Amino acid sequence: MLLLGLIPGDERAIYAQIADRVRFAVASGALRPGDLVPSVRELAKQLLVNPNTVARAYRDLQAEGLLDAVRGTGLSVTAEAPERCQAARRAYVRDRLRAAIDEARRSGLDPSEIEVILREQWQASGVADNHEGAES
Repeated sequence: MLLLGLIPGDERAIYAQIADRVRFAVASGALRPGDLVPSVRELAKQLLVNPNTVARAYRDLQAEGLLDAVRGTGLSVTAEAPERCQAARRAYVRDRLRAAIDEARRSGLDPSEIEVILREQWQASGVADNHEGAES
């Protein structure tokens, strides 16, 4: 069973958060073409949200061509979904980083300070920097 969670403090509508979590699951390969997504009731129960909220997220994903109805079975991930979801994930991360950088500039930080903070936070997240070894 695919486990999706919502991000506490995210101010976006819950259906939009659910749709993004499904997109990210597809982009990461946790959901592959042909895989069935959890039913509306299952996911609503897992996330403790109204089933109509999950249904709206799924309708949006169907309208985008990321999910397709399989008669008598449920909704499955389309063949085109991984590429589209990876592009959507990159755009989402790019937008969030751009907003953080804009906020940092408005607060008076210069680009070198912003870069230091970004590197500190990257290292604090436990993600290895693949470029450090190449530069030394």
